[in-house]
Amino acid sequence: MRALVTGGGGFLGSAVVRRLLARGNGVTVLGRRRYAELEQLGVLCIQADVRDAGAIQQACRGIDAVFHVAALAGVWGDPRDFWSINVEGTRNVVAACFDNGVRRLVYTSSPSVVFGRTSLCGVDESQPYPPKFAAEYPRTKAVAEQMVLAANGPAVATIAIRPHLIWGPGDPYLIPRVVQRATSGKLKIVGDGRNRVDITYIDNAAEAHVLAADALGPSAACAGRAYFVSQGEPVVLWDWINELLAGLGIPPATRKIPFQIAYAAGAALETIYHAGRRTSEPPMTRFMALQFAKDHYFNIAAAGRDFGFQPRISTQEGVARVIASTAAMPGRATELATAASSHSTGSC
Repeated sequence: MRALVTGGGGFLGSAVVRRLLARGNGVTVLGRRRYAELEQLGVLCIQADVRDAGAIQQACRGIDAVFHVAALAGVWGDPRDFWSINVEGTRNVVAACFDNGVRRLVYTSSPSVVFGRTSLCGVDESQPYPPKFAAEYPRTKAVAEQMVLAANGPAVATIAIRPHLIWGPGDPYLIPRVVQRATSGKLKIVGDGRNRVDITYIDNAAEAHVLAADALGPSAACAGRAYFVSQGEPVVLWDWINELLAGLGIPPATRKIPFQIAYAAGAALETIYHAGRRTSEPPMTRFMALQFAKDHYFNIAAAGRDFGFQPRISTQEGVARVIASTAAMPGRATELATAASSHSTGSC
């Protein structure tokens, strides 16, 4: 199998690339820059944006399977950017698959596409899209996911994978943002602190994508469908965060703010930032308040049944790996906090 991974230089994309290389697959990466570390492994890197339809067409020539991982994630930003990257970029990928005879398309979606304003407790893939979204990221990802699944057919078999809150060693988004807020004294527990959420260790998320591609075909049970993947057991979000902080030598989050106050503050800040056309991320948004306070965990049985996914790396082992990788690099916690301030996107 010759594979193309869009966003292959990112956290999840590079994990998918390494998983494919370990199996002996040929890999091409399309990303916004060149990745010397991947090129040294024999990866062909194409420097381009998913909004460049011509570049996508060229990248898909001679490709058997596309892993469309590239996306604009995050809780804040220009709606036009979210639409052009997440929707129009995906449209370019779908068109290029048809035009170049690519038979399999694995799309990286998100459980956020079904998250509205209420808790989701153990729901499966029958959960509908909500009538309204609290942020542009889940809205545009939902539009793109529906586009990909609607494209499934005899020419191109498609599937959407929904990993939630991807983390692990080298994570440039989730853990650094938590560390940055904690070290600056701005990390507060939203709500009662007992909400349960799904998380996904990076290696498990990458394996889910590769397993899905292996099983995918026009008559496969997984073709044209979306699947939740995670650790298989939700964690109490704030207990898990504090466990990570303790392992990194950072004081735990103890201060609390009621959900309704955080949500109202998020709505007010969004209005102010929109009016002022500010591009920096507000300290709170409605989507952040909901994610921090509500339950959101999912049933992953369908992924196990249809393409054999099981989380091989446990949450406990994953936490140990993160702590060990940080401890092995003096000053790493400070670097994580600094990295968080330079990234405006995340995995939701």
